[in-house]
Amino acid sequence: MIMKSFYHIILSAAFATPLIAGCGKSFLERTPQSSLEESALTNKKGVNTLLIGAYGALDGQDFKDGDLVNLSGGSGYAVSPDNWIYGSVCGGDAHKGSDPGDAAAVLQIATFVGNATNSFFNDKWRVDYEGVRRCNFVLHVLKNVTDMSADEKKELEAEARFLRGHFFSDLKKMFDHVPWVDENSESFLKLNVDDYKVPNDKDIWPMIEADFKFAADNLNEVQDVIGRANNWAAKAYLAKTYLYQKKYALAMPIFEDIIANGVTAKGTKLALTTKFHDNFDAFTENNSEAVFSIQYSANDGSGGTGNANQGEMLNYPYNGPFSCCGFYQPSQDLVNSFRTDAAGLPYIDDFNDHAVKNDMNIASSDAFTPDAGNLDPRLDWTVGRRGIPFLDWGNHPGNDWVRDQHSAGPYAALKNVYMQATQDKYYDGNGWAPGNAINYVLIRFSDVLLMAAECQAEAGDLTIAQNHVNEVRNRAANPVGWVKTYIDPSRPMAGYTNTPAAHYKVSPYAAGTFTTKGKAWAVKAVRFERKLELAMEGHRYFDLVRWGIAQSELNRYFSYEKTITTDIVGGNFGAKNVRYPIPQRQIDLSVKNGTSVLTQNTGY
Repeated sequence: MIMKSFYHIILSAAFATPLIAGCGKSFLERTPQSSLEESALTNKKGVNTLLIGAYGALDGQDFKDGDLVNLSGGSGYAVSPDNWIYGSVCGGDAHKGSDPGDAAAVLQIATFVGNATNSFFNDKWRVDYEGVRRCNFVLHVLKNVTDMSADEKKELEAEARFLRGHFFSDLKKMFDHVPWVDENSESFLKLNVDDYKVPNDKDIWPMIEADFKFAADNLNEVQDVIGRANNWAAKAYLAKTYLYQKKYALAMPIFEDIIANGVTAKGTKLALTTKFHDNFDAFTENNSEAVFSIQYSANDGSGGTGNANQGEMLNYPYNGPFSCCGFYQPSQDLVNSFRTDAAGLPYIDDFNDHAVKNDMNIASSDAFTPDAGNLDPRLDWTVGRRGIPFLDWGNHPGNDWVRDQHSAGPYAALKNVYMQATQDKYYDGNGWAPGNAINYVLIRFSDVLLMAAECQAEAGDLTIAQNHVNEVRNRAANPVGWVKTYIDPSRPMAGYTNTPAAHYKVSPYAAGTFTTKGKAWAVKAVRFERKLELAMEGHRYFDLVRWGIAQSELNRYFSYEKTITTDIVGGNFGAKNVRYPIPQRQIDLSVKNGTSVLTQNTGY
């Protein structure tokens, strides 16, 4: 078995200047110091090493000259593959956190006043296109490899196209109108600098579909290395691509096939884990729920923190046992969503009328009793809140672990935090901010269940939709997976009692509920379940946009949340904000014969 660091090998010959619209001459013209000629890569070993580099681009990170940077040279957190900024903060799951002046560019994005000159957009664009470029180079070199069988070449092509589909789907979700460049494009093969200026005037969903379809048809079902994509991962991405285009009839049978027959790349039947938190613990990752994950490792001997998850480097409680930095604070709006009624069901339409008690303006030295009402137990595996066990680090003390309550509220992110008991193995302190070995699961099985439920609710069977939602809720209802109190709060690693840490009450929907209440309500219930199950995982903004409710939902969020915190008082979501702006830097670089080849998105 090859270790996780396998995916972070960097081959200098393969990874010179990124090939992006308007960006200089091709790496094919360059011979970096200590690099290999392309001919040296045109063999089985060489092209497989290039593929490793394409996998290595998934996390967007590099370790250079003793410091962690992203693949475009900027801050690693700007391009975190979990999209914590662009998907969760911008989706109302969380505040930027810290204080208003710290990484102010993120607050501009979060309140939708960020414009095309915001450097974070340019970083994100460049890093995704670096991933595309690596995939294209694999495919370019593969054509001339002679020491591989046809089946081996087809499998490797499928992996490269799967990864390219991933990078392009991220670009499509972010910016909508982006240039398509593949290994056959003139922009990839020619040497004239102007040939690299590719317009963004085509819908690239069909090309993304084609990549995932090829991968689904040609990838192996079982892989010999943890972290490599299998055919079921490709099917999940293909179905998700259809879902984003509202092609429910095409997506639905693929999702149902995955649910019935899918396996992980290790050959394990895809299924929900018994415990929700097993998806966010490095000790229990690559489990039955992991359809496809970005692999991270810590203290693996590779030097620095380049293999650790440092896209989340800012997102730990302020002070306390963590060195950085108080960002990514869950919103009160999100916390209230986990309130349940007497039957253990969510308040889908009026959850903010049933607010969860918080410790705003209460010093950690003053007494505080946590909310005693009914709550969905997933709350306390998602949000760190006062008086509740924060993994095995002790009860969250409230204000002492928050940088500025008035700005961003009283809560802390939790899904990205490593365990104290295993920090010697899974925490990496070699950088200026924490790194850890917790994988980011790009698609997990509960996501597949809920996407299938959405398709069924939109175009199929409300009973099946409810069954899929209930499978997710039944896992949440199992007390085995609930947060429990400590045996001794002063020694949190001494173990837990069998007493739930809060009054948890969650139940499946009663038989026939979706059918009785009708399609519109059923769709709303599925969407709300996604909010609960996938909170703080980078999905929310993109979900709201594809559902066509981003403007109403996010302005509702701003209206409510600004009564609690000060950071998002100026937040407003307009019609243009259903996509992010094309980076102005890229538009400036795309000028050809006095005219920009790239076109800015409407409204920016």
